[in-house]
Amino acid sequence: MSDVQTRDSPDRTDSNLVSLRQVDKWFGDLHVLQDINLDIARGEVVVVIGPSGSGKSTLCRTINRLEPIDKGEITLDGQPLPQEGKELARLRAEVGMVFQSFNLFAHKTVLDNVMLGPTKVRKRGASEVKQQAMQLLERVGVEAQANKYPAQLSGGQQQRVAIARALAMQPKVMLFDEPTSALDPEMIAEVLDVMVGLARDGMTMVVVTHEMGFARTAANRVIFMDEGKIVEEETPEEFFTNPKSDRAKDFLGKILKH
Repeated sequence: MSDVQTRDSPDRTDSNLVSLRQVDKWFGDLHVLQDINLDIARGEVVVVIGPSGSGKSTLCRTINRLEPIDKGEITLDGQPLPQEGKELARLRAEVGMVFQSFNLFAHKTVLDNVMLGPTKVRKRGASEVKQQAMQLLERVGVEAQANKYPAQLSGGQQQRVAIARALAMQPKVMLFDEPTSALDPEMIAEVLDVMVGLARDGMTMVVVTHEMGFARTAANRVIFMDEGKIVEEETPEEFFTNPKSDRAKDFLGKILKH
């Protein structure tokens, strides 16, 4: 994992893959995202941390419009996020998403789950898609489970299948919304290992997580959120050794104690 730590950070003066400008989001009276400004470069791994209710998951979900925003603008590869219809479907094909719950189709085999998007959305041929799907299942270490159904797999295996399914669409960016929070401790490592491999391979990633080890080793940048705002954004080394805000110091003091 140390390879990732020494990985050169992408040149953020180059065109950014994802940009958020003055983004606001309310749930009723609750102002869950407040004037968010954020740029994510190609190949950059951004880890978003913070206390529960700070807006982390909402931020992640706005990037593929699972959560619409109330003010501001989000662009992907220079294009504003479309509101609805075919253009929105096309955008979602460019943005891979991995959730806390694996969201696999229970009545389809592992292989069919991974093949579904490329064949139905991308309209690619089944034989080509099957070959690629098997390569992806091998990449995440579950190729032996290809003909099983999700219920026959462990949680860690299901989450790795979910990652393979997202990768099958050949997305420009991968979003991970607390991908290990539903897993038993021994399964967390196997999922994080896959994510570290993706980071090493240059995948652009936005990761909402409580796994501080992953944040330290795989991130180019750590975003700390509290009460709907970005309070700090630093390199992992700077954030974990020298947090600037009292809120971040308090947060790290509590979680790193255990």
